Amino acid sequence: MQIFAVVPNYNERGRIGAVVRALLPRVQRVIVVDDGSSDGSAEEARAAGADVVQHVLNRGQGAALKTGTVLAAAEGADVIVHFDADGQHDPEAIPALTAPILDGRADVVFGSRFLGVTSEGMPFSRRLLLAAARQFSSIVLGIPRHVTDPQSGMRAFTPAAAETIDFMQDRMAHCSEILRNAHASDLRCVEVPIKVRYTAETLAKGQKAMDAFKIVWQLLLGAFQR
Repeated sequence: MQIFAVVPNYNERGRIGAVVRALLPRVQRVIVVDDGSSDGSAEEARAAGADVVQHVLNRGQGAALKTGTVLAAAEGADVIVHFDADGQHDPEAIPALTAPILDGRADVVFGSRFLGVTSEGMPFSRRLLLAAARQFSSIVLGIPRHVTDPQSGMRAFTPAAAETIDFMQDRMAHCSEILRNAHASDLRCVEVPIKVRYTAETLAKGQKAMDAFKIVWQLLLGAFQR
């Protein structure tokens, strides 16, 4: 079974190389989609052993994931894993993340920071923001209440599941769109525990409270564009 990791990269020089090297022993191929970086991180990823695809302009994380997902499916991946470039995600979680698919028990697997594994350095404010996102996802998007982590960026799916989900959001709203489309389909979806490491640098680049309004707006626009 061919497991491909898709890693969206935007100006992650000094981190992306280590992420690629940590992934390579656990997957058959790492596809880094460089989203218009200007810091040389694309070259760093390539030197570390990744296959690098580049967007000329910065289009957003969702667009980078879409490009990588389509490429991975076309190149023969049996399982596609989405993985962050900043070092937050733990590569050791990949076997647990992909096992339900490899065992034939699931089509889509979402990593969750709230299933008993303690994430390192998560501020209380981030926990509150994610709790609010969970309520919004349930009430407004119709995502089942048993989903514990609606904003997780670590997920795995089969190429067929990716085609069914068909996410279109280029920027921050892609997490909610993927989750909504997956649960609105007949796909078998499960969550597994993952551990995330937060640092001052990753928190500075992460979502803020005001970003929630941008996500809502992007989802509303997307609903009319389909």
